[in-house]
Amino acid sequence: MKVLLSIKPEFADSILDGSKHFEFRKNIFKRDGIEKVVIYATMPVGKVVGEFDVGGVIALEPEELWEETKTHAGISFSFFESYFSGRDRGFAIKVKNPKRYEQPVALDDLIPNGIAPQSYRYIN
Repeated sequence: MKVLLSIKPEFADSILDGSKHFEFRKNIFKRDGIEKVVIYATMPVGKVVGEFDVGGVIALEPEELWEETKTHAGISFSFFESYFSGRDRGFAIKVKNPKRYEQPVALDDLIPNGIAPQSYRYIN
């Protein structure tokens, strides 16, 4: 099964160029067996730009999560700290085999109604 994630364009680019090895989330998918993440780059791009295999999910207290991922986080500590402010737990999806699509795909072509998910959306 795949999941569609909305990701800021600069972070989508960092994932797809191989410099960002983790995608951080406040909440994680409920279903087991998610093998692939499809990347929707939010506005101003507004397209599905690539995908990556899920190499696992790390779930830890934010301080421990940063220590585990900081070398290849692809974000600053201040952004990380602000993002997880007030949270007891954070999640990091391990990026494996990132692939940039040759032609970005319109969201309407992938899901009915073409509305980007706030957090994530399961897709086939």
